[in-house]
Order: sequence, then structure tokens, then C-alpha cells
Amino acid sequence: MKQVDIEMAAVTVRNLPDAVHRALKVRAARHGHSTEAEIREILESAVCSSERLKLGSALAAIGQEFGGVDLEIEREKAPSQVVDFE
Repeated sequence: MKQVDIEMAAVTVRNLPDAVHRALKVRAARHGHSTEAEIREILESAVCSSERLKLGSALAAIGQEFGGVDLEIEREKAPSQVVDFE
């Protein structure tokens, strides 16, 4: 089995006011995190919130407004084949 390398992005924030930086450091200390870890957590919670639109759920809700959709889907019974990318 091949090992998959996951690349992580780096972001630089310029012109961050000193007061904001101090507040981040205080908040991080309160949570027992480094300032960098606290910033990652803040960013992740901002963009991955449970409030975001979930497309599948939204489409299902629209379908229900119109009486729903009766989908009789029969799955393929043949086993899937392994794909070799080499």
C-alpha cells in the first residue's frame, strides 16, 4: 500500500493590529493552545460551521415540497473491479 502525503497550506496574515494579536494570544492561553493552534481552530470553525448549506439536504427538502420523488434504484450486483493507476 502506498503512503499518501497530505500537503498543508500556510497562510500569512499581514497588517494584523497589535490589539487583535494580543487578544488572540490571551484567547489561546485561556484554551491551553498556542496562538497558531487557536487561529487554526477559529478559521476551521468559521468555514466548517454546521450552519453551512448542505446541498444534498437542500435538494431533498425542495423535492419534498413537491411531493417527494420515488426513486427505485437497483444497485449493480457485480463486484467492483480494482483500479490500478500504475
